[in-house]
Amino acid sequence: MTAAVSQAGAVAAPARRLGKLQREGRAAYLFLAPALLFFCVFLILPFLFAIVLAFSDWGGFDLGTLKWAGTANFGDVLSFDGTFVKPILVNTLLFAFGSVFLATFGSVLVAYCIDRLAFQGFWRVLYFLPVVATVVAIGNVWKMMYQPAGLINGVLNKLGVNSIGFLSDASYALSSVTVVQAWASIGGAVLILTAGLKAIPEMYYEAAEVDGASTWHMFWSITLPLLRPALLFVLITQFIGGLQSFALIIVMTGDGGPVNATNVAAFEMYQRAFKYGAWGTASAMAMVLFVIILAITLLQLWVARRRGEETS
Repeated sequence: MTAAVSQAGAVAAPARRLGKLQREGRAAYLFLAPALLFFCVFLILPFLFAIVLAFSDWGGFDLGTLKWAGTANFGDVLSFDGTFVKPILVNTLLFAFGSVFLATFGSVLVAYCIDRLAFQGFWRVLYFLPVVATVVAIGNVWKMMYQPAGLINGVLNKLGVNSIGFLSDASYALSSVTVVQAWASIGGAVLILTAGLKAIPEMYYEAAEVDGASTWHMFWSITLPLLRPALLFVLITQFIGGLQSFALIIVMTGDGGPVNATNVAAFEMYQRAFKYGAWGTASAMAMVLFVIILAITLLQLWVARRRGEETS
């Protein structure tokens, strides 16, 4: 009798555990439901609708006017006779690569210096302030500084250099906005990189100092290799932000001028959809930009894995 009761208890125990796990699973999905619903409604469904629009002709508002267009939108977007491939897509890549290069180089330098200064919290807050400021405020301040009678041209005039049309000359406009984009994004990268620097054990630097290594050799042989995971994250997020950015260009140049010199893909999509009502063409541009962002991200991850870095 005792053996039978023990056997029944042994059989019932897994069933009770299974029932408990199922109840916990239902509770977990219940708590996750609001976030999952938000994700589906505001991310998944719009993305799927954008794919449909990329192969359609639609003027907006009335879904009854939606017409299937096949690949015609992609043909128009990727045609070399249009303006999207050149100069708009070229501007987008130059803007993204330029701002990422300047922001990454500047953030590494700033983070490395802050890590060796007193009052590190104060310096981190100081460099993070541009991230907190709105794009409109940043753009307008730099726009005033770029004016012919602004601060930058005033300094150049004192040095004997003629005033430069930073935003009115097509030769300088894109570079001028790129510098502002890089300056505005340094703060966020500095926080991430300083956290990465704090994770590097001091014993490596102490051992290198005992061996007589210079500051440059320690930076090149210890800091950079151990900082690569944080650098990879910064590069990926900066590239995505640079390729999607257009608010700063609206504030500083208004219409992507002069002569499309600062027009980028995200701004062109905005104009095609909301100004001209060509939602199909705008969605096709969005899909092309999505593929470019995905390709660049996968390339960065592949390079990191080839170097044996942990990216997960």
